[in-house]
Amino acid sequence: MRFAFLPNNFPFARHLANVKMFLRDMAKKKENFQVEKQIFLEHIQKAGLRKTAQRDLILEVFLRTEEHLSSEDLYWLVQKDDPTVGHTTVYRTLKLLTEAGLAREVRLGDGRTYYEHHHDHEHHDHMICTECGKVIEFFSPELEEMQDIMAEKYHFKPTHHSLRILGFCEECQQKETHQLSSGAQPRVRVMVGRMAAR
Repeated sequence: MRFAFLPNNFPFARHLANVKMFLRDMAKKKENFQVEKQIFLEHIQKAGLRKTAQRDLILEVFLRTEEHLSSEDLYWLVQKDDPTVGHTTVYRTLKLLTEAGLAREVRLGDGRTYYEHHHDHEHHDHMICTECGKVIEFFSPELEEMQDIMAEKYHFKPTHHSLRILGFCEECQQKETHQLSSGAQPRVRVMVGRMAAR
C-alpha cells in the first residue's frame, strides 16, 4: 500500500516510513538469528554436546537483547520465559556462546563480567560514568590507528584490546555531586539499560 499523495512532512507518512524501516530491521534480525543459531549448533556439535530447548532459549534471549548482560542479568531474563532454567545452565551456555564467537566478555570495572554480542558486530570501546554507571559505546578510527602505530613501534602483535574510559557523563557533570578521583581506582557501579531498574 502506498501513500504517495501524502507530503513527507505529514506525521502519518513519517510514521509509516518508520514502521517500514522497523519491519525491515526485524526481518534482517530474524535472518541474522538463523546464521547465529547455525554457528551455535555447529559449535556445540563439535564439542560433543546436544541441542536442547534450554540452550536454544538462552541463545534467543541473548540475541534479542542488545545490552551488556552479566550471567545474572541473562538468568533473570530467561526466567521470565522458563522458570525451570537454572543459573548454572545460563552461565555454561554463555561460555559456549563466547567460545563460538557469538558473545564477547567485557569487564567494565565493577568486578563483574558482562557479555555483549560479538558476531557481526563492529569493534567498539566503552566510556563508563563512575557516578551513575552509564555505559557509552563508541568507535574512534583515530584511536585504532594510534594503537596500530604503537604496536608497530614496539614490534608488538596485538590479538585483542579493550579500552575503558572512566569519568562523568554529561548528566552527572551537571549535578556537581561527584568527587574528583584521587590516585585510587574509581569505584564503578554499572547500570545498563533495563537491568538498571531492577
